[in-house]
Amino acid sequence: MGLPEERGRKGMESRGREEAGAGGRARSWSPPPEVSRSAHVPSLQRYRELHRRSVEEPREFWGDIAKEFYWKTPCSGPFLQYNFDVTKGKIFIEWMKGATTNICYNVLDRNIHEKKLGDKVAFYWEGNEPGETTQITYRQLLVQVCQFSNVLRKQGIQKGDRVAIYMPMILELVVAMLACARLGALHSIVFAGFSAESLCERILDSSCSLLITTDAFYRGEKLVNLKELADESLEKCREKGFPVRCCIVVKHLGRAELGTGDSPSQSPPVKRSCPDVQISWNQGIDLWWHELMQEAGDEFEPEWCDAEDPLFILYTSGSTGKPKGVVHTVGGYMLYVATTFKYVFDFHPEDVFWCTADIGWITGHSYVTYGPLANGATSVLFEGIPTYPDVSRLWSIVDKYKVTKFYTAPTAIRLLMKFGDEPVTKHSRASLQVLGTVGEPINPEAWLWYHRVVGAQRCPIVDTFWQTETGGHMLTPLPGAIPMKPGSASFPFFGVAPAILNESGEELEGEAEGYLVFKQPWPGIMRTVYGNHTRFETTYFKKFPGYYVTGDGCRRDQDGYYWITGRTDDMLNVSGHLLSTAEVESALMEHEAVAEAAVVGHPHPVKGECLYCFVTLCDGHTFNPTLTEELKKQIREKIGPIATPDYIQNAPGLPKTRSGKIMRRVLRKIAQNDHDLGDTSTVADPSVISYLFSHRCLTIQ
Repeated sequence: MGLPEERGRKGMESRGREEAGAGGRARSWSPPPEVSRSAHVPSLQRYRELHRRSVEEPREFWGDIAKEFYWKTPCSGPFLQYNFDVTKGKIFIEWMKGATTNICYNVLDRNIHEKKLGDKVAFYWEGNEPGETTQITYRQLLVQVCQFSNVLRKQGIQKGDRVAIYMPMILELVVAMLACARLGALHSIVFAGFSAESLCERILDSSCSLLITTDAFYRGEKLVNLKELADESLEKCREKGFPVRCCIVVKHLGRAELGTGDSPSQSPPVKRSCPDVQISWNQGIDLWWHELMQEAGDEFEPEWCDAEDPLFILYTSGSTGKPKGVVHTVGGYMLYVATTFKYVFDFHPEDVFWCTADIGWITGHSYVTYGPLANGATSVLFEGIPTYPDVSRLWSIVDKYKVTKFYTAPTAIRLLMKFGDEPVTKHSRASLQVLGTVGEPINPEAWLWYHRVVGAQRCPIVDTFWQTETGGHMLTPLPGAIPMKPGSASFPFFGVAPAILNESGEELEGEAEGYLVFKQPWPGIMRTVYGNHTRFETTYFKKFPGYYVTGDGCRRDQDGYYWITGRTDDMLNVSGHLLSTAEVESALMEHEAVAEAAVVGHPHPVKGECLYCFVTLCDGHTFNPTLTEELKKQIREKIGPIATPDYIQNAPGLPKTRSGKIMRRVLRKIAQNDHDLGDTSTVADPSVISYLFSHRCLTIQ
C-alpha cells in the first residue's frame, strides 16, 4: 500500500530532523544515516503537496488507497457523501457505501494468501511475569479466529448482533474481536480495569447477546478476579430486566490445568504461583472457551459486509455522565487505520511494532489489532505494567523482541522518568527507530527525556493527536518529513482539514488559539452514537454547524504547528483516558452522606491530570478520613480504579451564580491555589470562595 503517486519510490535522501531549544523554537540537528531509512514517507514539500490533494480530492486520494484492499463487490455509487451542517438536515457520513468487504479477511486471509505471510509472526505475547511468552503466526491466528467464529455462530450470534468482551491483554482477546468481525457481529470491548457497574451499563446500552471474559489475571502484583466482576455485572443486568444468555470464559490463570501451554496459538500457563482463586460457575450460562474450541471447525467463510456496516462499538465518557457508544464502520475505518499506521510509524516489513495500550481503548483497537495486522506487521502484545517486576521492564522487552517502533503514553514516560536514566540505559534499545506518544499532550520535559534517554537522540518522535471518535491519527508528525517540536502534534494527516475557530465560529488564520474543529470527513470518523444519533449531532456538530467539533482547545504557531491546549468541555484527561466530571459527581452523590459534589481537574506530575473533588455533606454527617475512603471506594466500584480521586475536599458550600450554576472555573482555581480568579461579580456568596481556599487539600503539582 503506497500513497497515490508515491508508490515505487526506491529511497529517500537523508533529511535533518529538529530538536527543540530552550524557548520551544525548533533547531536543526542531523540524524545518523540509519534514522533516515524511509522508502515511503514523503519529504516535507511532497507531504504538503499530497496533503493538499488529499483534502481537495478526497475521493480520488482514498479511492487509490482502497485499491490495495480486497472488495467482494466494488463501490458502484458515490465514493463519498456527507453532511456536516445540522442546519441543512441530518448529519451523515458515507464512504464507499455499496461496496462489500470483510476486515478480518483483509487483515488475515489477504496477508496469508496474497502476500504469503502465513508463517510470519503476528504477535509476540509477553505475559505479566517475565518468562510467560508465546507467539502466534498469521496462519495460526486465522485458524483460531475461524474456530471461534464457528463457536459464536453455534451460540446463535449473527451479523449485526452485539458481543461484549471483558478480558485482559491475552491472545484470545484478539481472536474474539476478529471472530466478531469475521461474522459481521459488533464487538463492544470493555477495559478489564472497569467496574462491574460500568460493564453492566455498556451491555445494557447496546443490548449485547453474549459476554466473553476470563477467569482471572495478574496486573503486576495485583490479582484481578475478572469472572467475579463479570458475574456481578450479569446479575445487575438480570435485575434490570436484561438477562445475557451466554458467558464464554477463557481459563487464563488456570491454564496450566489444561495442558495446552505448548500450543503456539495460546497464551502459556501462568508461571506465578496462584492462590486458590474461587471461580464461580453459572450452569446454563457459563461455557469454557477451551471446550467450545475443541469441537469447532477451523474454516469459516467471512460475512461480506457493506463498507458502511458497523464494525464495533467503543464507549467513551460523555459530558452528561452517560458513556457514549462510538460506532465505527467497516470500510472507512479499515482504510484509515491501515494508512495511518503505515505512514505515521514509517512501517517496513521487517519491523517489530509495540503499542503498549490496552485493547480496551481505541488505541489498542487501531494500533494493536487492526492497523498493524492490515499491514502484515509483527507486534508485541503485553499483559503487564511498566513497573513490574521492576521499572526497566519495557526496555527489557524492547531488547528481547528487537522492537523497532514503540508507541506509549506520556503518563508512562513521566512515571518512568522519576526513576532516572539508569533503568533505561542499562538496556541496549539499539533496535528502536521511531518513538510515539498517544493519549494526551506530552509536556516538553518528558518529550526531551524520551528523545534523549529512550531514543538516544537518534529516534524521531511522533506525538499523535486523535480521539476515540476519529478512529486514527489526526494531527501528527511524519518521521523524517516533518521537523519536530516537543509537545506539538505538528500537522494534519492526509485527508484531515483542521481549523481553529473563535467563540463566534469564525475561522482564524495564521497564529491563533481557539476551538479545534475539522472541516470535512476522513474515512475513520465515527458514524453515530449507538442508539442515539441526536446525541451524536448535538455533541459533535451543533456548536459550530458545518464542522466536526473535537471538544479540544488548540493553538497554531507561526510555523503552522498545532498545539493541543486541553478540553473545552466538562471532561478530564487522566493518564490519557477521558473521564466525565458528571459521571464522577453522580457516583459521589449516590453516597448517603453527600448532598452535592463538583469535580475538577488538577495538574499531576505523572498522570497529567487528576481528580479534585468538592463534596457538600448532608446534615448529620461528618467529613473524616473514613468517609473519604468510602467515597473513593464508591467511585472505584461505580466507574473503575482509573477514576479514583487524588483529592476530596469538604465544601460546606460551593461557589454558584445567582441562578444556582456551579462556577467550575472558580473551583479549578481553588484546586490549584490560584487566587487570580478574574471576574467573580456573579458569585452569589463570595465568602464560600474564601472558606474553600483556606481549607483546600495539600496538593502536589
